Parts: sequence; C-alpha cells; structure tokens
Amino acid sequence: MIKKDYYRQARKRVRIRKKISGTTEKPRLSVSRSLIQIYAQLIDDSQGKTVAAASSLSKEIADEIKNAKTKVEKSKIVGTLIAKKAIDAGFTNVVFDRSGYRYHGRIKALAEGAREGGLKF
Repeated sequence: MIKKDYYRQARKRVRIRKKISGTTEKPRLSVSRSLIQIYAQLIDDSQGKTVAAASSLSKEIADEIKNAKTKVEKSKIVGTLIAKKAIDAGFTNVVFDRSGYRYHGRIKALAEGAREGGLKF
C-alpha cells in the first residue's frame, strides 16, 4: 500500500514539474516536507542551481523554532526565512512549487509566511 501511494505521489510531481519551471529572473520555490521537518529552496532551473535554501533545521531560526508549538507555526517561520534570503539574493517574484502536496496546513503556512516576508507568487 505504501509503495502504491509513493508512486502516485511521484507521478503527481512529474506532472507538476512539466508545467512549472524557474528562470533566472523568477526562480522556483520548491517545498518538501517530512513528518517532523519542512524544507524550502529557491531553484534556478535554467542553470540548475539552488539560489537559497531554508529549513526548520536552520540555525538562524533555531530559537523561534523552539518556541513554536505546532508544525504549522514552524512552517510559517521557515517561509519568512526563505523570503528574507530570497530578497537578499535579489528576488521578489517566484514560482511556487508545492511538489504534489495539497495546498493545506504546513504548505499553506509556508506560502503565507513567504508572502508576509515580501515574496510574490
């Protein structure tokens, strides 16, 4: 059963990646999550490079993460961190890649945190 769900998720990611691509002016904000952590990175697909990355394991936000009570709150903090790093790198517009996850819960919180940080999707 787990294998079937994994392949369904993988096919969904491939379908989404056919439509979404990051450029030098507008990188792709890719989101990945595990049971406990959440990760976000800005990717320039034309060069194949990661411009900036943030996660709930980042040392810059370790104190804020400790005070967060839920995983949704942690995701919002990570969203504001990736927005800050993106603006420091010179990007304000990004393409949001939810990686096949539903736009709900932690993914939505990360997106809202990035928007509050100054990014435009």
